Parts: sequence; C-alpha cells; structure tokens
Amino acid sequence: MEAREHLSGRDDGALSEAAQLALLQKLAQLVNVSTDMERTLERALALMAEHLHLMRGSITLVSPSTGEIRIQASYGLKSSERLRGRYVPGEGITGRVIQTGEPMCVSNVSREPLFLNRTRSRDLKKEAISFICVPIWLHGEVVGAMSADHLLADAATLEEEMRLLYVVAGLLAHAAYESQRFMDRHSGAPARPKGFVGNSEAMRRVYEQLLQVAPSTTTVFLQGESGTGKELAARALHAASSRADKPFISLNCAALPENLIESELFGHEKGAFTGANAVRKGRFELADHGTLFLDEVGELSLSTQAKLLRVLQERTFERLGGMHSLHADVRIVTATNRDLESMVKAGQFRQDLFYRLNVFPIFLPPLRARQDDILPLANHFLQKFALAAGREDARLSLAVMDMLQRYRWPGNIRELENAMERAVLLLGRENLVLPQHLPPAMHHHVLKEDAPQGDVCQVLSISLQDRLDELERACIVDALTVHKGHMGHAAASLGLTERIMALRMKKYGLCYKDYRKAAHGEAAPRDGGPGNLQQGL
Repeated sequence: MEAREHLSGRDDGALSEAAQLALLQKLAQLVNVSTDMERTLERALALMAEHLHLMRGSITLVSPSTGEIRIQASYGLKSSERLRGRYVPGEGITGRVIQTGEPMCVSNVSREPLFLNRTRSRDLKKEAISFICVPIWLHGEVVGAMSADHLLADAATLEEEMRLLYVVAGLLAHAAYESQRFMDRHSGAPARPKGFVGNSEAMRRVYEQLLQVAPSTTTVFLQGESGTGKELAARALHAASSRADKPFISLNCAALPENLIESELFGHEKGAFTGANAVRKGRFELADHGTLFLDEVGELSLSTQAKLLRVLQERTFERLGGMHSLHADVRIVTATNRDLESMVKAGQFRQDLFYRLNVFPIFLPPLRARQDDILPLANHFLQKFALAAGREDARLSLAVMDMLQRYRWPGNIRELENAMERAVLLLGRENLVLPQHLPPAMHHHVLKEDAPQGDVCQVLSISLQDRLDELERACIVDALTVHKGHMGHAAASLGLTERIMALRMKKYGLCYKDYRKAAHGEAAPRDGGPGNLQQGL
C-alpha cells in the first residue's frame, strides 16, 4: 500500500492527476514509435499494470470475418487461459460492453452472474476482485474492449480508473484496429466449420479433426450422444471437401424397418417385390460422387451389415431384384450413439465392418462437457427463433443464464434448441426470458456444485419456495439492470417500497452499486468519443 501511496500522492488508492498524465504520455509515445501493433497492445497492458497495480488485463477484439470476440493481447494470462477468452456479442460483461458500447465495472465479480470467468484464470472463492471493462471505439464503431482485474476497491476508485481506461482505450484504438485486421490470419485456433457455434476446448479439437480429414475421401465415424450435432458435423465434412458441389445424402438407419432398409440403401428393380412398380435408385446411387451419411448405423441388422461391408470393400452393389453390378463412388460418413465395440464383443455388430467404419473416429462431446458453449448456443437459438417471431430484441435474464449453465442437458444441443423455441413463444412484452419460460424439467433437475463432471445422475429437486425465490431474484436483478442501479425506480417498477426492496436485495446478496450503469455508462458519449471523460481527468 505504501508503494501505491508514493506513486499517486494520495491515500485513497487512486492515481493523482499528474500520475495519470504521465501514464498517458508514456502510452502515447509507445503508440507513436511502435510498428508491431500486437506487441504495442501487450506492452501497453504491462505499462498500465505497473502504474495501476492491475492483477490482469486484456484487450479483446471483434473478428472481422466471423464477428466472434476473442482476446488479442493480455497481461497476467497464460496462453491456455487466453485461448479460452472467446465470446459472442452480448455474452458476459465483455460481450455486453462491445454490444452496447458502454463501459461497465463490477465491485465484486463473485457476486455478479454476468461475469463468466471464461478464461478460468481467477479463483473466485479465494480472490476478491473488481473488474473494469471499457469499449474501444474507432470511426463510430466498437472494434473491441479493454478490461482489467483490480484488487477489491470502492466504487469511487473504480469509477475514476474506469474513466482513465476509457481514455487509454482511445489512445490504443488505431493499434487495436491494425491488430484486428490481421487477427484471423494469426489465430492459433482452428477455423470454425460452417454451422457450428462455440469455441470450448473440447470443440476446438473437433474442429481440428473435421478440417484435417475433410479434404480426403477417408471414411469418418462420428460418435456421440443423441443431439450432439453428428449430422451437422457430417454436413461440415461434405462442405469442406472437394465433393461440396455433389450430392449430400442422409439416411437414418433406425427410422426404417429391416425389410425396407436394403431397398433404401441399394434401390430396387421393377417387380422386385409387391408394390415395386418402377425402378428406384437407392441412397448409394443418389450419392454418386458425393457423400453418404448413415446415421444410427448401430441399428443395422447383421444381414444388412454384411451387404454394407461388401460395398465398402468392393465399391459395387446390386439393386434388389437386379442382376447387374453398379459402381459407387461415394464418401461414407457414419454415426451412432451406441458403443459399437461392446456390440462387437456381444456379437451384435460385425467386427470386420466396425474396422471398416472406424478409420477416422471423431467424438462429439455432450453439452455438459462444453460449459463454455452453453450461453453462445442459447443466444444463437434465441435470436434465431426471436427473429422468426418478430422479437429481435429478445434476451436472456441473468437468472436464466445461471440456470442454463447449471442444467445437465441430457438431450444436449437439441434440447437446448427446443428450450429456446419454447421460451420465445412464452415471452412477454419486455422480451426478457425469465425462469418461468424454461421447461419444467429444468426447474427440477440442476447440476450439483460438487457433482463429478461426468456424472449425469447427480441432480437435486427444487422446491416450490426455491422456484419462487429464483423468480423473485431474477425480477429484482432485471429491474436493477433496467434502471441502472436506482433502487427507488427499480422498486417502483416492481410495486415494492424501497424498504421491502432493500430487504429482498439483502436476502439475495444483491448490491445496487453493481448495477449503477448510470455512473458507468452515461459519462461515456454514445458516439464513441472520449471527450467528457477526458475532461474529468
């Protein structure tokens, strides 16, 4: 603390005006003499950490090609933590700052549901941290955000340092813009295949595998629980291959009875069986020179498995009732949610066929194993259904965000998509998704905090009082958010007295200072200029 007082000349923990000006002068010199913009951002964060005693700092930029938000420069973060710093607009504090163009600060991140700790660089149970995040404006657009971790500080200190960071962000705007132009070219993460949402570590491994095998004609075996996106992966493989302009044919092997599956796969001649009034091409013929996706391949009978094996080995087949062999130039992609190795041991699946299919296996992780992707996926589906319903400004409440991340998602992405579709249908005039808009199952089964990561059975039931408390807390949080921490206005909007409002906030551990966006955002001009803030230094 003595060092801090010596630096600032003040005993309240804030930099003096002379120290602020000295820091800004050093940063301006750094920007003027440097040609490596990414290195400039790194050095600027280190300089700020030295003067402001920040614990960590980062600069996140919006990808010009994908719109994704990711950390481009950092201080105090490991490379693995930095790679995890990925967001979509509106997600978490960083995403919301970039979406709204208004700065935010949180006095204690452990009490802020909007703070995601996406990098997992902080131990929120041991560290008392305040967080500041300001937008980086250039030419009237937000190109990114600058954020900083601070030792727990009072609101006045945080507001003053937020004003300083806003001016620093203006100084670094051109450097950030130059770095943004090349961020996709130098990204250490694989490109995300078309149609996928999320950048968790588990999914980045999937993206790498998909992009690695897509250009070849190798048979790919997709494994994973129902609803994890196996057909989407198959389509991504086809789209990234040299066969992209050829047919993509899909067949769910579990959807047809055994007496029809062979006709669907190989086709039939006229008169091959009762009702066969004309020649019909099978899926192999329809997929010629393209890709054939066989979903739920574990449901095939042993006799059909033998015929499929022959096609894979010899690339020839006959239609039912036919005598002539047909050639099949088809790339095979198969998928199942069953354990084929166990089925082979039990004699339920041919071992030789398993080896033919299992050339390049790719495992699609369940949604519960990719926690970082839950909110991006939820926002993606919410916007999709809201747009179709003419509710473009629909958003998730903080309580719903928390529920989505605590739920186990036995139905995976398909269940999440259905939940968001249902929520849009139940939206009120405020276009805010509240806990009561989610399916009843999500109120009864949530993740235990001490449950093992892979244990899907560790659930607890929520009583009626718990559900009412959850709804009440969500309403209070959203009222405070809308009214920027003004307790009187928030209480009035809920039909409560200020005394009752204060008691309810104490019950749920809420602090109005955490929602004082008026103090945070109104000082920042909406046109992106730093003028008013600069006058306050």
